[in-house]
Amino acid sequence: MKQYKFLGIITILYVAFQLVADVTAGKIIALGIFTVSATVLYFPFTYIFSDVLTEVYGFARARTVVWQVLLVSVLAGILYQLVVWLPAAPGFEDAEAYSRVLGSVPRILFGGWIAVFVGAMLNDYVMAKMKIATNGEHFWFRAIISTVVGEGANTVLFYVIALYAIIPNSLLLSSILSAWVIKVAVEVIMTPITSLVVKKIKHLEGEDYFDRETNFNPFIFKTIALKR
Repeated sequence: MKQYKFLGIITILYVAFQLVADVTAGKIIALGIFTVSATVLYFPFTYIFSDVLTEVYGFARARTVVWQVLLVSVLAGILYQLVVWLPAAPGFEDAEAYSRVLGSVPRILFGGWIAVFVGAMLNDYVMAKMKIATNGEHFWFRAIISTVVGEGANTVLFYVIALYAIIPNSLLLSSILSAWVIKVAVEVIMTPITSLVVKKIKHLEGEDYFDRETNFNPFIFKTIALKR
């Protein structure tokens, strides 16, 4: 099993951004004509991490990281709810604030977990397949297209599972489109930097994996040793 210098730190950053997004998703901000969750500004970075993982280390390792991120997110969600449900000590006056920030109905939690898993897996799958089709060329194009697909699935699934029949369908549709456009825009803006980072990591790791023999089953959890 080859040892890598940057796989661990990329995984940690991926997990950190996901957990921050889980807690701050309820913060609604105005971006011009758009009214969206604050997470649209930084959640797209999880897809940048996915692109780097898939491009450098391959789909199998990126898939393992997605599973790790999902499991950590589920564990954190359960602990957040436990904190909310625990009775406050006499004299503690901030229990309501914790409930408002950390408390989520199961439907929203479930929607977030499904959206994260499906969106990330689609992003990585498209990225890996397009890398083979283009023989590793045009990273910028592959990164944007994979994000369009992955973020599209993530956004649609989350909003539909969490908010369908709660808000008007017209508002639901406009919210999905707004969030999708902004998330993709962040990816496009960051693509030149992402390209430089990918190039540098490939050089330092001595790795540029092509998934020509990879099993793309998303439900395989274990990390697969790369064939040299």
